[in-house]
Parts: sequence; C-alpha cells; structure tokens
Amino acid sequence: MRKCFVSLALSFLLTGCASTAQDSSTAAKAAIDRKNASAEQWYAAGDVQSLATIFAEDAWQMAPNQLPLIGRNAIRAFWQQAFQWGTWKFSLRAEDVHANGPVAVERGKYVLSFTPGAKAPPGMAAFTDRGNYVVHWRHEADGEWRAVWDAPVSELPLPPPPK
Repeated sequence: MRKCFVSLALSFLLTGCASTAQDSSTAAKAAIDRKNASAEQWYAAGDVQSLATIFAEDAWQMAPNQLPLIGRNAIRAFWQQAFQWGTWKFSLRAEDVHANGPVAVERGKYVLSFTPGAKAPPGMAAFTDRGNYVVHWRHEADGEWRAVWDAPVSELPLPPPPK
C-alpha cells in the first residue's frame, strides 16, 4: 500500500512539474511574441531608444560575420548609427520557447531586409537575409523579459569574394 501511495504521489508531483513548466513556457512565449512584434516596429521606425529596452544591460548581440555587441549601450550605439544608413525591416517568428523560472530560450526564424538611404556608407547595397536565431531571455526584477544573448544564423551562403 505504501509503495502504491509513493508511486501515486510521485506521479502527481511529476505531472504538476510538467504542467508548471509548460505553463511557464507558454507565458514566456506570449511575452516574447509581444517583444518581437514591438522589435519589428522599432527596427522599421529606427526607434533605437525603444529597441534598446528589449536588451538586458549585460546583453550580447552576435550578428553574423561581426564582432559581438556587448552591453545595452553598445547595442544602442550600433543601431543608432545603422538606422542612419537606411531602413531595416525584420520579421521575427518564435518557433519554440522553453522557460524555467526567470530564464527562457527562444528558437526562431527571421527575415531581414535593408534598403540604403542617403547616409549609407559608399557601396552599401540593399540586401535581404533569412535564417534562424536563438535568444536567451531573462525575466528581470522589473517584471520584463529581456534578451541576454541574441544570435542570428543566416541560411544564405556568403557572397563570393570580389575579383
């Protein structure tokens, strides 16, 4: 009888933990989907101040073929300059979010298109990129989810070197 009770109690405990983890991931995904929708708008509008709020103070943004941007201030400074070059449009789609307490990991797909403006560096052409990304999110003391590590990975091959 005791063995049966222990098995039953363990079963309820594990089911409860699985349900809590699922609920946690569902809530985190909903919050992250809202953040991504805002980010798409802020990139398109060139709103660097709002965009920077998505990132933690100690965030790393690791774009392909570049040194990482380390810290919210570095991310803000880069995008402040990049927004002057032209229009950036991102489409972000979270495909999977796993959360455990104050930590969540998002895996998704992105499409990026850039249209140069009058202040673009010489030779900077329009381009489109698409790929996958992983973002490590942290639920911070103020109740906001913020990106800690942002790592996009392009699906497109690198262009051939100039002749």
